[in-house]
Amino acid sequence: MDTHSPAGRRGPAWARIFETATRLFYAEGVHAVGIDRIIAEAGVAKATFYHHFRSKDDLVRAYIVEQSHQQRRLAEKFAAATPREALLLAFQKMCEFGAEPTYRGCAFINTAAEYPDPAHPVRQAIDEHRDWNRRLFRDLLAADGHPDSARTAEILMLLKDGLAVGSDLDDPESVGIAAREAVTRVVDGGNDRSFADAGGPRR
Repeated sequence: MDTHSPAGRRGPAWARIFETATRLFYAEGVHAVGIDRIIAEAGVAKATFYHHFRSKDDLVRAYIVEQSHQQRRLAEKFAAATPREALLLAFQKMCEFGAEPTYRGCAFINTAAEYPDPAHPVRQAIDEHRDWNRRLFRDLLAADGHPDSARTAEILMLLKDGLAVGSDLDDPESVGIAAREAVTRVVDGGNDRSFADAGGPRR
């Protein structure tokens, strides 16, 4: 059974460890949070921690994989939308998340900065998520009839990364307006349609 997926969770102790780590990792950073603190705040014994996770890196990888599962589940909710609407809704959700007071940036970007080795299992999990995200954009663009879906998917990935960082550093409302215009130009080739049509921020 895969303990890195929701289906693989093994009881309340696993959940307490994982939920505590998720909260601390996102709020404070991975390397700033030690195992002893996670154990103390989760209210479990050290032996219990190591029964479920071989190491802290194993827990960090589980954290990243679960973040990816959450985004994949969100993407599935757009299944009834047209491909273009699904793309615009994806960016709208990012704008909404970036405007929340608890927003601390992108979990994948933040964690990648702490794991620079591309061969590390945590970094590989991040790369796997980004590959999925890139394919999602490419497939939606292709389904929408875009003439260069692969290259445009790369552009959308850059916009996504910029939105994640900009929402943390700048005014989220201004970032949302800029994102609306940028994504519209990329997806529609300069047409005036914007993801305000899909519920996005308006001027």
